[in-house]
Order: sequence, then structure tokens, then C-alpha cells
Amino acid sequence: MKKILFLSLSIIVLLSSCVSQKKYDDLLGQYDSAKAELTEAKAKVLDCQVEKDKFAGMVANLEAQNKFLTENHQNSIRQIESLTALSQSASGNIREVVAQLSEKDKYINGIRGAMSRKDSINLTLAVHLKSALADGIQDEDIIVNVEKTVVYVEINDKLLFRSGSSVISNKAKAILDKVATVISSRPEMEVMVEGYTDNMPISTAITKDNWDLSTQRATAVVRVLQNDFKIDPKRLIAAGRSEYLPIATNDTAEGRARNRRTRIVILPKLDQFFDVLEQNPDGSPKGTSKE
Repeated sequence: MKKILFLSLSIIVLLSSCVSQKKYDDLLGQYDSAKAELTEAKAKVLDCQVEKDKFAGMVANLEAQNKFLTENHQNSIRQIESLTALSQSASGNIREVVAQLSEKDKYINGIRGAMSRKDSINLTLAVHLKSALADGIQDEDIIVNVEKTVVYVEINDKLLFRSGSSVISNKAKAILDKVATVISSRPEMEVMVEGYTDNMPISTAITKDNWDLSTQRATAVVRVLQNDFKIDPKRLIAAGRSEYLPIATNDTAEGRARNRRTRIVILPKLDQFFDVLEQNPDGSPKGTSKE
């Protein structure tokens, strides 16, 4: 471009002396046009340089983004591989847990079935007891209840003992005969006899306090069940509860009379209960596994 400009100026100078004015004006016009084109070309070159720098920055930014995305993608692949391995392990654990839950469901359903059967047995037992004890006895003197897997027979002590005594009366033996008949029909169950008193102090040559009295009365009932009605003594338990579990106030004669009572508890044998606890969900003894 500079050469063209130099030649143009040279021609103008050389020819200015030997060309006509018209020719000179034409050449001068061409020179001005070429100069304008040169200025425009320089401006375009400058614009192109600006654009080049702009695009170079964009390229650098895109390359940085590409590097980041590539590294991120690789990290994602590694995480996916790790999660895949973890998922496979978790799937195995889930299958194992599901299998265990299935076994536990069988175990629970078995227990529910056993409890349902036991509830039915207890209800039948309670009905038989109420029927056997209903003849000639007031409802408030003997109460038969079923709670969960246990049958309770509460007998007011006025039907069993004289005041302050632990000697069974003849009338009491007639009542216990009826209870023993029902108990004998369920040899798989245990029988706990509990004695309760009011809070009136007692002290005799053979009875120091209400602990003694409640225990002596429970033991007396157990002896009658064993000796007179041949209940297996392995099934029998005697317990004295003294005055500390009243069912009524001890401030009135009526309340004290209610608190003087003997409770016969018919319940599943404890060794059978513990045998259930010692089983795996599949029914096998603990410490072994079902292959």
C-alpha cells in the first residue's frame, strides 16, 4: 500500500510538469480515493484485530470450560462406578434384610396365632370357672377376669378364712374343689396363688405381720390344691403380697374387706415362655441357623 502511494506521488510530481491540468486533476482525484481506501483498510484491519482478540478470549474461555467439563465428566464417571458398586452391595444387603423380615413375619404370625389360640383357651377357661363358681356364691365375692394370656380368680377371704387366720374353712374347700376341677383340665398351665391383706396390724405367736399372714394364706390354698385335689405341685406357686396392693381404700370396713382377698392366677408355664424367647424366627434354637 505504501509503494502504491509513493508511486502515485512520484507520477504526480513527474507528470505535473508535462501533463495537462485535466490529467493532473484526475490523478489527484485517484490519489485522494486511494488515500481514503487506505484509511478505510486500516480501520478494517484494526477492527479485525479487535475481533481477533475478542474471539481469542472466547476460545480460551471455551477451552477452560471444556477442560472443566471434561474433568467433571470423568469425576462423574468415577462416582457412578463407585455408586454402582455400592448399589450392588446395598442390593445384596436389602435382599438379606427382606429375607430376615420374611422370617420375622413368619415368627410374629406364629406368635399371633399361638396368642389367639391361647386367648380362646383362656376365654373358655374363664367361662368354665364362672359357671362352676356361680352356684350359691355372690358375684362380688368371686371375680373371674381374663387379661391377655392370664386368667385371674379373685376370692374374698371371708369365703376362705376366719379373721386373722390362715386355716382353710370347709366351705372354702368346696369352692377350691370347683377351681381345682377346671385347673386339672389345663395341665399345661401354671397356677400362682397370691395372698393380700388390709393394712390392719397383726401380731400373734405364729404371724408376725401382714407379710406372714398373706404368705400363710397363699400357702394354705396351695396345700389344699395339692393334697386334697391332687394338683401337681410342680404347677403351683405361693406368694404373699401383704397390704401393699389394695384394690380399695383401707379407711372403711367395706374397703378393708375387699382388700382381704386371695387371687388364683392361671398362666402359661414360664419355661414354655422362655423356650419361645430362645428360638430363632424360623423356630430353631438360637445359636443355629436355617440352612
